[in-house]
Amino acid sequence: MNFQKTLSICLLVLVFLGCSKDDSSFDERNSGIDKSANLKTLGASANELLSDEKFTSIRIEMVYVPGFEPSQITLDNLIDFLKERTFKPDGVSITTRAVATSGKAPFNIDEIVEIEADERLLFNAGDEITVYIYFADGSHEDDNNTKVILGSAYRNTSMVIYGKTLRAIASRTNAPDKSMVESTVVNHEFGHLFGLVDVGSPMQVNHQDNESAAHCNVDDCLMLANVSFGSGILDMTDHNEIPQLEDLCIRDLQANGGR
Repeated sequence: MNFQKTLSICLLVLVFLGCSKDDSSFDERNSGIDKSANLKTLGASANELLSDEKFTSIRIEMVYVPGFEPSQITLDNLIDFLKERTFKPDGVSITTRAVATSGKAPFNIDEIVEIEADERLLFNAGDEITVYIYFADGSHEDDNNTKVILGSAYRNTSMVIYGKTLRAIASRTNAPDKSMVESTVVNHEFGHLFGLVDVGSPMQVNHQDNESAAHCNVDDCLMLANVSFGSGILDMTDHNEIPQLEDLCIRDLQANGGR
């Protein structure tokens, strides 16, 4: 499938390199256990997610507002992606949970951080590293007629998926299946948690997009800044597969403890 065809709308996946100003507030509102390991900047836990040196399993805490829950296909695709790219002998698991709407949409990233402070329950413990994924019932406040944001990785183990925008894209004429859109965005954001591109997993060969930090410049790679879907029926049905990481991204992960 060609994911580089021009559309009237460009689906940009936005990366936040840190939200440290909110960390103290998070601790104050979630006292009782040490959460500092999950409050670091993007890419800081890349090696810990990829290798088995410190953590031998990954648990995903996936929370959603009712009506915006991810599909089982998306969950299965994420587990397959993580198993393919990480060394976790004790496995990968996903816990899903519904939460009430925040009523804050459209969102800025500070509001997303506040929601995490209210809703996140799972943190690193023992030899298990945890990742928090929030499927929001709204869009990003910076969306406009030419650019929309589908997801944001904003801490070392935190990401948000803008469910309202994702659903709108998936409902377009000749759009790919909703599960394909979800999987593409979630896997892309996990690539940023893995330190791609050059935000925690150093590049072995320069392949960073000069116009979009933390993204790849190799055609068809999952980590391209522009995740576009062809508008024709053949583009929608041909192979019906989500984009994959290209060789240069995989080499970066392997050099940082991954597969």
